[in-house]
Amino acid sequence: MTAPTDLLDAGDDRRLERFGDRVVDRPAPEAEWPRRDAAAWATADLVFEREGGWHGAGDVPSSWEVEEGDLRFELRPTPTGQVGLFPEQALNRAWVRDLLTGLPADAATPAVLNLFAYTGAMTLSAAAAGASVTHVDGSRPAVAWARRNAELSRLDDRPIRWIVDDAEGFVAREARRGRHYDGLVLDPPSYGHGAGGRSWKLADRLPDLLAACAELTGPRPAFVVLTAHTQGFDADRLADVLGAAYRRRAADVDVGDLGLRARSGAHLHLGAYARIIGR
Repeated sequence: MTAPTDLLDAGDDRRLERFGDRVVDRPAPEAEWPRRDAAAWATADLVFEREGGWHGAGDVPSSWEVEEGDLRFELRPTPTGQVGLFPEQALNRAWVRDLLTGLPADAATPAVLNLFAYTGAMTLSAAAAGASVTHVDGSRPAVAWARRNAELSRLDDRPIRWIVDDAEGFVAREARRGRHYDGLVLDPPSYGHGAGGRSWKLADRLPDLLAACAELTGPRPAFVVLTAHTQGFDADRLADVLGAAYRRRAADVDVGDLGLRARSGAHLHLGAYARIIGR
């Protein structure tokens, strides 16, 4: 059985979500208020603790599936507490898909670059709308997982390049090759390691990465979507850095909250986004 995702409640540093036919209870440091719906938490099928990992009333499943519109995803309980899908990004996935679908029928196939692409939800949204997508992630297992999602969504025959690579290094090589992209999506991590073990810190590396990406798209791309789940990177800061790379005033950058409203009424803030469209 598959079903959409749904945030049921959040509080006491936890979040309670329905992913298809599983209810998942896991940490959410952002949820600093008391829980609102005490009874709902007793329905959890899977619980993740930072010390102890996953447990539940029965065996912890290795995977299960959910649907988002006409797309299908395989979810897995990972050692970090993630399950492979970020519901708070659904608004950006829909925005990109609507924008691509709205292009003239006689327009050339748009080329989209998706960096830090993880398990491919945005890649599949763009591919379903007719784009040619280059999916880049530094984790080989994550790219394999994304390809599995493409198979489940019956999009594995679409023009998608699956690349296991460091985002900065790949962008630099694409610039030397003279490649061009019409659209760009980035969801970079707060911290990490790039090629050769080089450390990645969002605050230090994002401006240069965006400047390099602007060489691939030109100053007037069809769209750019930048998101961050990093403390200190609010919507205004994302607008500033994206605007600087694309020579736009921050006021001309569309910004917003990456958050979820629970059935209980709680609002869980999970990051921010900044977007531009060509004009």
